[in-house]
Amino acid sequence: MRSEHMSLPKPYFQDDSVTIYHGDCRQIVPLLGRFDLLLTDPPYGVDFAGKATKHTEAGGGYIGGDDATVGPEVVRVALCLCERGIVFSGNRLLHDYPKPRDIGAVYCPSGAGRGPWGFCCFNPMLFYGKRSGGPTSPSSFVSFHTAEVLDHPCPKPIEWINFALNLGSKVGETVLDPFGGSGTTGRACKDLGRKCVMIEREE
Repeated sequence: MRSEHMSLPKPYFQDDSVTIYHGDCRQIVPLLGRFDLLLTDPPYGVDFAGKATKHTEAGGGYIGGDDATVGPEVVRVALCLCERGIVFSGNRLLHDYPKPRDIGAVYCPSGAGRGPWGFCCFNPMLFYGKRSGGPTSPSSFVSFHTAEVLDHPCPKPIEWINFALNLGSKVGETVLDPFGGSGTTGRACKDLGRKCVMIEREE
C-alpha cells in the first residue's frame, strides 16, 4: 500500500491540538507514525446518489469515494499504527471490518435512519486493543442527541465523539481520524485535551 516515492504532504491546517491533511487517506495513512487511538466514522457505502448536497458526485455516493470497501481497508492499515481503536462502523458494514475485541453501541430510542427491517436504533462502536485504563464504566450509552447543522451529509453528534474519546484515550494522547468529515473529532480532541491528526478528501 505504501509507495517508496510518496512523502507526507504539507498539512492543510495545523495548530497546537489539531493537524488536518487534505487528500486520500488510503495514500496518507501509511505515511504516518504511531497513535494512541484510532477514532473514526468511515463512509457507510450507502450510495445516496439522490441526496442533494455539494458533496454529491454524479452517479456516485453522497460523499466522494463513498465506497463500501474503503472504510474496512483503511481501518485495517490504521489499526497497525494505533494502540487501540474505536470505529463507528454502521450496521450495514459491521461484519466487513476486522474482528473487534469488543462491541459497544449508541442506542437511539427515537431511531437514527431507516434500515431494511425498520428504523435503526443501534449504532455499533467496534473496539480494538486494550482499553486505556481508568475506572470501569459502560461501553454503550443512550442518546437523544442530534448533530450540529453543518454543510455535511452525515455529521456525528459531538456528544458521541466525546464519549468515545473519554472511553478510549487519556488527556495528552494523540488520536487519528482518517475520515475527518465535518471535523467533529478534531473539535472534541481540542476541547478534551487530546491531540488529533485528521485526513479528509473533501476540501
